[in-house]
Amino acid sequence: MHSEAQGLDTGAVSAFTQMLAATPAVSHPYQHWMMGEVLPQEACSALVAWNPGSEALAGDVGGRRETRNKSRVFVDKTIRAQDPRLDRLAHLFESAQVRQGFAQYCGAQLDDAALRLELCLDTDGFWLEPHTDIGAKKLTLLISLSEDDHAGEWGTDLMTPEGASVARASGAFNSGVLFIPSDKTWHGFVRRPIGGTRRTLIVNYVDPSWRAVHELAFGPVSATH
Repeated sequence: MHSEAQGLDTGAVSAFTQMLAATPAVSHPYQHWMMGEVLPQEACSALVAWNPGSEALAGDVGGRRETRNKSRVFVDKTIRAQDPRLDRLAHLFESAQVRQGFAQYCGAQLDDAALRLELCLDTDGFWLEPHTDIGAKKLTLLISLSEDDHAGEWGTDLMTPEGASVARASGAFNSGVLFIPSDKTWHGFVRRPIGGTRRTLIVNYVDPSWRAVHELAFGPVSATH
């Protein structure tokens, strides 16, 4: 695994894996995990304070984040160097213990997968069409970090392929929903009022076919593991 020498907070790693172990799987509409108190407090503070500029704000994206690829922001090598709290966050998810936890408790296969951390800032008008994340993504964890009064209503929708919301994750601060992408993991965001900024950290592990290597927290697996 990537060298964890100075960036790993073993207490945070232990707390995360314990949280993961205590979170039951939900089977409907497909297997997923609804989590609370996902991230360490210092990571939450850093992600809330991070202001990447107005270009990062996403309103109506036509149902697809890809329409704004040039304006998306990631916890990459530059950001890690600028904020030790985000560096420690990246090392948490990069750690062997957390990867093993995802394998043990969620069945994720991450041996050749690289870490990708994206901060999303959504505003009124935003919506996402139903999609599955199949392909290069081997795990998806969506963590809500909105502090607005109605943020609890801004969680990710678990959907039918036609776009009906079957279940909705909580949008409460530092809650999360995790799933292992498959041809059944339809999800998105039904358009509804966002009276502020919907702030989300998307945690993905992606396989070696992922071409946008500049998005990765530590670069491709082949270069760092």
